[in-house]
Amino acid sequence: MKVRHLGPGTELPVWVEDLDRLAFGDAWGSLEDNELLLILEPLGFARWRFVPVAGEAELLRLVVAPTARRQGLARRLMEASEVLLRAHAITELHLEVRASNAPARALYEALGWRFLATRKAYYRDGEDAALYRRDI
Repeated sequence: MKVRHLGPGTELPVWVEDLDRLAFGDAWGSLEDNELLLILEPLGFARWRFVPVAGEAELLRLVVAPTARRQGLARRLMEASEVLLRAHAITELHLEVRASNAPARALYEALGWRFLATRKAYYRDGEDAALYRRDI
């Protein structure tokens, strides 16, 4: 299974929207001009927003289908993301994750992400976000 990427303006495949709804309760639409989507069809995706002039990118969504978790797919998506983002002159990565999402936080930390701070009551339900950064 190969990681592929979709660029700005691309309509999302239906399976991406379905996974998005399953994981987050809603689905975002087509990719904006400054977004990339890496996919492992039909099991997972990573959606990034990037600012080439600043050399920065932010992970917006990382989703793996529940039936495919704990198989290293999220790690593959993150590693492939770094390669692709480096090719776009991105050197600094950012993300926010629910403070309670221990599996995701463990993955990010294993991949070299550094915890920076907590953003209080970041999510609609009042949960805090943990902020992370990685230089590539």
